[in-house]
Amino acid sequence: MEIGMVGLGRMGANMARRLARSGHRVIGFDPSEEARKAVESDGIGTASSLDDLCELLRPPRVVWLMVPAGAPTQKTIAHLLERVGPSDILVDGGNSHYKDSLEMAKLCEAAEVEFVDAGTSGGIWGLQEGYCLMVGASVEAFSRLEPALKALAPEGGLLHTGAPGSGHYVKMVHNGIEYGMLEAYGEGFELLKRGPFDLQLEEVAELWRHGSVVRSWLLDLLAQALEKDPELQHLRGYVDDSGEGRWTAVEAIERGVAAPVITLSLQQRFLSRQEDTLANRVIAALRNEFGGHKVESR
Repeated sequence: MEIGMVGLGRMGANMARRLARSGHRVIGFDPSEEARKAVESDGIGTASSLDDLCELLRPPRVVWLMVPAGAPTQKTIAHLLERVGPSDILVDGGNSHYKDSLEMAKLCEAAEVEFVDAGTSGGIWGLQEGYCLMVGASVEAFSRLEPALKALAPEGGLLHTGAPGSGHYVKMVHNGIEYGMLEAYGEGFELLKRGPFDLQLEEVAELWRHGSVVRSWLLDLLAQALEKDPELQHLRGYVDDSGEGRWTAVEAIERGVAAPVITLSLQQRFLSRQEDTLANRVIAALRNEFGGHKVESR
């Protein structure tokens, strides 16, 4: 089938390549000329603008967006709705908030355009391993997209989660769980490092990959990283967040669902970005005031 791919960054470009390698005709667009040229060498056609992309695609069109969540995605969809027509499909494969996806679905429905939200997991390994796809769509739209979806996903890695919005809801919770898992690995290896034994962290990580109940793909990646740098000294302990952990924590609060691990893992990420915080200085001052505990001066 024929697909337009908007956004040729790390994810979008590799998804375009995987589709092309499976025999699908892909036309890509990215504001960056460098990004466009990078995929042209893989036999992928490119467009110089969104308008050009819509002209090059044959109706009924399929346009897949891999652009930043929020205003960039909303503006892109609004622009496309002025140029696509009835029975065309717009797919948001980025990390949009599911509530935004519900709003985009309404706009598309009013224009008689199918909206699909495809929660996508796989990162930079997706080209090789495939992408886990959580797809919110009408039955008709999912059926039409299925050949491309199957090309992108590994065996067992594709699910029609339900109506539009459901795909990004599942992906949001997926990323919240990821936050908790990453935090647990981080805390565990910190404890191993600070323990009373001279442990080789890369050896422990490799050991746990085989038969342990905590083995996972994340542990595979950690073992790989520790093999290169046993104490990860080339990195600064600054941990960013894409927003989905925040959304998961807020959703849990709104629905009265206890999610302490996910919420605390998010807070730990915030803490990682602060050095010599006022909060810690307050605690140190109070301990010194009430108990005479030792403090360190700057």
